[in-house]
Amino acid sequence: MTQEDKKTDIERDFLQLARIALTGRTQDVHVVLRRAAKRYHGIVPQLAQALTTLLHESPSSASPLRKQAEVPLPVDLDSRLQLMRVENDPILDHEPIFCPGLASSLMQIIEERRNPQALIRAGLDPTRAVLFLGPPGVGKTMAARWLARELKRPLLILDLAAVMSSLLGRTGGNLRHVLDYAKTIDCVLLLDELDAIAKRRDDHGEIGELKRLVTVLIQQIDDWPSTGLLLAATNHPNLLDPAIWRRFELHVEFPLPERDGIHQFIHARLHPYIPTATSWSEVLAVAFAGRSFSDIERELVTARRCAALGHAPLEEQLAGLLADKSIAKTRRIDLAATIVNQGLLSQRKAHELTGVARDTIRARATEDMGQKNARPGRRRARETV
Repeated sequence: MTQEDKKTDIERDFLQLARIALTGRTQDVHVVLRRAAKRYHGIVPQLAQALTTLLHESPSSASPLRKQAEVPLPVDLDSRLQLMRVENDPILDHEPIFCPGLASSLMQIIEERRNPQALIRAGLDPTRAVLFLGPPGVGKTMAARWLARELKRPLLILDLAAVMSSLLGRTGGNLRHVLDYAKTIDCVLLLDELDAIAKRRDDHGEIGELKRLVTVLIQQIDDWPSTGLLLAATNHPNLLDPAIWRRFELHVEFPLPERDGIHQFIHARLHPYIPTATSWSEVLAVAFAGRSFSDIERELVTARRCAALGHAPLEEQLAGLLADKSIAKTRRIDLAATIVNQGLLSQRKAHELTGVARDTIRARATEDMGQKNARPGRRRARETV
């Protein structure tokens, strides 16, 4: 990063901090400062440490949200708990990494909202309702937050635990209150874990009230205005009622990250803390193949915590992540060879961690290096098991 880039980042963060501070939203100030402490850890460590200390010494219980003054947030009549969370200025801890197909779908949503006149001239409306599909931890909620930030709209997240009233007869009313409120605001609304309330109506295991809840949801989606953006996320699309499927104009699939995406993600999370982040990212991308971003993040944070407590240097903690014997043999061979070729560990240590014979490691490492030298710039594709 050049000095000019660093200056631009600092200016942007300072302006955002000033803008939020002037509104009096103390908790949002905490969020911005926490993000700045992470971003500048590797550039200005003294500043990052000072900000972290201030945040720990001065916690705030103030609401992080700016409520709509004219319309109170809907609450459950039994518990009096708010039925959703509102993020007026969505903030991401780090920039998301989207595969090309996913990025294209999300950019289409943004382009439709930024250039509605082109659609109007063609007699079309922008996409109103979008369904996010994919396993847990692949970035569905982060994508909703990213869309809201890019569109400069508040993000409303439905709290399904609150909507499901202890008196099931009130659940439909709770859902209506949430969507009626969201329709009055130029916002992005996320219905998280949609399968919890939109199950198939031919499921004989569900009681009548939950089936009626699906009907309420269908009616509300049909009435959703074209000016708003309704998102829904599910980990179990097979449980959804077919009529719910038809109400969402765009279905966006969130796959498990590929190796390049994992490499980018790990590098972004490690480069402020160790100079060998590029090499470790290459190795860990092999080890974490088939894992979600949230799983990988959890492993990296645990390693950093152990290193911070003085258990062992971070590099040793990361090496410990490679000792998973459940990794298939073909991938463990790739992993061992990558460790050696990146110069992170010796063949003996790679053998101890992965269980791969040293002769096998030596042969694969030599083969990989030969192919890399013969075909520069091309990544060797190998099927993983």
